[in-house]
Amino acid sequence: MKKTRQSDLGTGIPADPILHYPQDTRKFQKIVLNHYREYGRELAWRRTAEPYRILVSEIMLQQTQVERVAAKYPLFIETFPDFASLAAAPLGDVLAIWQGMGYNRRAIALQKCAQRVMNESGGSLPSSVDTLATFPGIGMATASSICAFAFNMPVVFIETNIRRVYIHFFFSDTDVVNDEEILPIVQETLFREDPRTWYNALMDLGTSLKKTVPNPNRRSIHYTKQSAFEGSDREIRGWILKSLISGKKITDMIIIDQFPGDPIRIRRILATLEHEGFISRGEDRLSLSS
Repeated sequence: MKKTRQSDLGTGIPADPILHYPQDTRKFQKIVLNHYREYGRELAWRRTAEPYRILVSEIMLQQTQVERVAAKYPLFIETFPDFASLAAAPLGDVLAIWQGMGYNRRAIALQKCAQRVMNESGGSLPSSVDTLATFPGIGMATASSICAFAFNMPVVFIETNIRRVYIHFFFSDTDVVNDEEILPIVQETLFREDPRTWYNALMDLGTSLKKTVPNPNRRSIHYTKQSAFEGSDREIRGWILKSLISGKKITDMIIIDQFPGDPIRIRRILATLEHEGFISRGEDRLSLSS
């Protein structure tokens, strides 16, 4: 009986994933780019290199599935089309549009980025990885990704889909893989003629692998499984912010009644939200920060 090959399943992924570094660099590039030509996704933020829109998409894509971002991104851009409009918007308006994306602290970080661009950079996003990495909510990986997609710079970085691709193709016989082992291969195999296309291609190949093979990222030393949402601090934070956005009167006791069992936990969450700039305290109620 003929053994089914992955390439026969319509993924364009070779059945034998084993490649060797550095001798198979060209072969690897061909696999990645051929897959993208055949199966690359049409996404709104891929139709632009405008730095503002790239920044919005990159912050949105942190810890959020592409499908959810694709649904929310057009409305966000329509409501806040540039750095100036986002920087000047009331926080409540930003959070209202952000609803459904989760991890609401990203929304306030994104607005702070816009305010910094307007106040410090004359309305233009810096094209330096090191500078961008100092912006709220942006680390080195996100800063590098922004530079790749907005400025087509040949930067080197790893995110979850990229990691999945390299482990699958270059570490198929390794039980535990560290990013420090992957980075030199990312550097060597980078398609420098068009980094923007290259990283889009890597990410789409990583998405295809997630659907066709056991997750290679489980062999990464950096792998963590997201905790359950129900009953989590994230659920409570989301409920508080959604209630405030809708105009409901919210107090500590109302929240404790909604999530009984641990008043100290509720007060800790509220203190964190206040420290992060989401909420303010009045005499008899909580409110969104202005």
